[in-house]
Amino acid sequence: MRRLAYTLAFGLSTGLTLTAPVALGAVTDEQVQKLIERIEAQDQRIAELEKAAQKPSTSVAAAVPVAAPAKPSAAAWADTVAIQGDFRYRYENIDEEAKDERNRSRIRARAGITAKPQADLEVGFGLATGENGDPVSTNQTLGGGGTRKGVFVDLAYFKKGIVPGLSLTGGKFKNFLYRPGKNSMLWDNDWNPEGLGLTFQGETFFANVLGSWLDGDSDGGSTFAAGGQAGFSVPVGDAVRITAGVGYYDIGVQGDSISFVLNDKVKYFGNSFVCDPLGSTVPADCAYAIDYAELEGFAEVGFSLFGVPTSVFVDYVQNQDADENDTGYAAGFTLGQLKGKGTWDVFYAYQDLEADAVVGLVTDSDFGGGGTDTKGHVFRGGYGFGEKWNLALTYYLNQIGADAGNERDYDRVQLDANFKY
Repeated sequence: MRRLAYTLAFGLSTGLTLTAPVALGAVTDEQVQKLIERIEAQDQRIAELEKAAQKPSTSVAAAVPVAAPAKPSAAAWADTVAIQGDFRYRYENIDEEAKDERNRSRIRARAGITAKPQADLEVGFGLATGENGDPVSTNQTLGGGGTRKGVFVDLAYFKKGIVPGLSLTGGKFKNFLYRPGKNSMLWDNDWNPEGLGLTFQGETFFANVLGSWLDGDSDGGSTFAAGGQAGFSVPVGDAVRITAGVGYYDIGVQGDSISFVLNDKVKYFGNSFVCDPLGSTVPADCAYAIDYAELEGFAEVGFSLFGVPTSVFVDYVQNQDADENDTGYAAGFTLGQLKGKGTWDVFYAYQDLEADAVVGLVTDSDFGGGGTDTKGHVFRGGYGFGEKWNLALTYYLNQIGADAGNERDYDRVQLDANFKY
C-alpha cells in the first residue's frame, strides 16, 4: 500500500514537471509559483514516508506493556525463613578422685530452621547430635571405630503472639526462663522443655509461665512440671541495669521413676530415691523419694567497668518439700562480651547445690559431673578469632557426694572450638 502511494506521488510530480514548459504560455507567474511549492511539499512528504518505512513495524498491542508472570521474591523468602546452626569440637579431661583419669574428644552439631509466615507467628524445627537421647546434653563422644553418630529432634515448636508483649509457645522449645548470669543451677543450657509456655515482656516487668511434661504418656505414668517466674529489669542511670525476680516450680515426682536411664542402671543425678526391693538397681524397681517445690530468688546487675561490659549475679533456690539437703545457691560475675572477632569474656562462679534442692535430671550436666550434691568453682574464658568462631577454656574445680557421705574431688577441663553459621 505504501509502495503504491509512493509511485503515484512520484508520477504526479514528474508529470507536472514535464508538462510545465508547454503550459507556460497559458498560465500566470503566480500559478507557476504555487506549482513549484506543491512539488517541493510532495518531495518532502515522500522523504518522510521513506524514512518511516525503514523503522520496525509497531502495533497498538506491542506498544502496550504486558505484565510478566509474578515470581517469588528471594528477598521476601529470606525475610520469613532463616536457617542457622553451630558446631563445637571439644577436648575434655576429667579427674575424679578414686577413679581413673578420663580423656575424650566430643562434638556437638545443631541445625535449625525457623519460619515466620505472619508477623505474630513463628514455627521452628531443629536437629542436634546426642547420646542415648540425653535431655541435658547434645555432645557426642568420638570413637567406636568411626561409627555413625546419633541425631535427634532438638526443637519442634510454635510461638504465637497474643497481644503486644505476650506470646504462647508450644511443642519442644528453647527454655525461655530467665537464668541470671546464664548459670545452670536449676536448668542445664541444653534442656529444652516439652509442653506449653507463656512469656510476657513489658518495659520493665517480665513474667514467664512454663508447663513441661517430664513423662507425658498416662499409659506409663505422667509427670508434669509447672511453674513460673516474675521480675523486673530497670536501668539506673545511663550505664547500670538491675534485674531481679522470684520463681516457683512444682515438680511432683515422688513415687515416679522418670529418670533418664543410662546403661540399664538407675541414675537419679544425686536426688533421693528408694528401691523395692531395697538395694535393687533395676530402674523399674526405683522411684523418687520426695517431690520438688522449688522456690527461687535471683538478681543480676549489669554495668560498664572501665569500658568493659560487666555483670554480677546471685541465684538462690530452696525445695519446700524436702526436710534436709534442700538448698542451693550460685554467685559469680562476667567480664567482657564474646560476640565477634577480637572480643573476649571471662566468667567465674561459685555454686553449692545440695542433694534435694532441685531435680538433678535437668540441672547442669557438667558441674560436678552432672546433677546435685555438688559444690565448687567454675572458671571460663573465651576469645573470638573470627566473626563466627572462637576458642573457650572452662575449668571445674568441684567436690561431690558430701550429702551422700562420700565426698571426693572432681576436676574437669574443657577446651572448645566453637563455630556458628
